[in-house]
Amino acid sequence: MNRFGEKVRKLREEHNLLLRHLASKLDIDSAQLSKIERGERRAKREQVLLIAEIFEVDKEDLLSLWLATKVYEMLKDEDSAQSALKVAEKEITRKKKSR
Repeated sequence: MNRFGEKVRKLREEHNLLLRHLASKLDIDSAQLSKIERGERRAKREQVLLIAEIFEVDKEDLLSLWLATKVYEMLKDEDSAQSALKVAEKEITRKKKSR
């Protein structure tokens, strides 16, 4: 699963933007962006926000997809992934309530 990278590629292609042009806007080289699109490298949070700005898409949607991809990559081979996600969800909910 690399839905984040696929989304970036789709946005770039929909806007007829060459890989090197988007890479330049992100201040990275084309090889790095290509790896992000293929799921071989993770984008940084600030890059995700900049991509959202460049393509005028909802930053929360793009951040959610980016985070989901990160979580998936961490848990994909774990037998207790579902349990871990449930515990994490409870912790996040608890933290938000205590604010």
